[in-house]
Amino acid sequence: MKQSRGAKDRKRTFLLITIPVVALFFCFNTLPLIRGFLYSFTNFKGYGSYDWVGLRNYADLFGDLRVGKSYRFTFQYAVVSTILTNILSLLLALGLSARIKGKSILRGIYFIPNVLGGLVVGYIFSFFFTYVLPAAGRALGIGFLSSSFLSSTSKAWIAIVIVGCWQATALNTIIYIAGLQTVPEEVYEAGAIDGAGGWKRFWSLTFPLIIPFFSINLVLCMKNFLMVFDQIIALTRGGPSQSTESISYLIYNNGMSGGQFGFQSANAFLFFVVIVTISVFQMRITGRKEEQL
Repeated sequence: MKQSRGAKDRKRTFLLITIPVVALFFCFNTLPLIRGFLYSFTNFKGYGSYDWVGLRNYADLFGDLRVGKSYRFTFQYAVVSTILTNILSLLLALGLSARIKGKSILRGIYFIPNVLGGLVVGYIFSFFFTYVLPAAGRALGIGFLSSSFLSSTSKAWIAIVIVGCWQATALNTIIYIAGLQTVPEEVYEAGAIDGAGGWKRFWSLTFPLIIPFFSINLVLCMKNFLMVFDQIIALTRGGPSQSTESISYLIYNNGMSGGQFGFQSANAFLFFVVIVTISVFQMRITGRKEEQL
């Protein structure tokens, strides 16, 4: 009887804890999503009255060249940054998991970029790309570096990739380190007996065992890079000539101050569907790989 009453009290306590969290999540996440979805069927400008336009906003999205350009840039940036970040993170994790002196201190140093805010990092790198790097390029006679990356339509996206990867590598490295620590030492001992070493040891023994951590990093990287915003605000504001205008920045800029609230709400909902679809696809592909192993 006492155990039953205690179980009921615990359930009541858990329920009381859960209700406020669910209510806050609904108010600040689910409700705005629903309202935005409803606005996507209107010509709402962000103020004043509006009319229902049905699916016109969604149809116009596929014919808008600026929207298409922003999707192309965003996917290009996300794919390149995801690949580079995972390669760098895995290499750093392998190095920081080795038997070296002071690796705990090095791990803390490598995690600093993740602690800093995106805008802070962006403004620091903006100064670097605008003044420091061009000055160094002119002093060394390197024409490629003598002008600011941020003023070039062909090089500005490279600067954003560098900043995004530099900041994202920190968290990914920690996740890979956690994955490497789960690999039993007996696996390496058995591999050494079979003559596995170097690249073969990594590809045949280490990587298959850290596939779940690779899956996590892959999904998180792609999602975060697709939603790139802070770096765009701090470095280029979509320029030059809208060459680095990401989807998130376009939605914010034209939706909030450009009088396209309804149209950009449709864009935001479409973007949400795209991100969910890509994430599910990635999880299924990596999940099949885990099952095969």
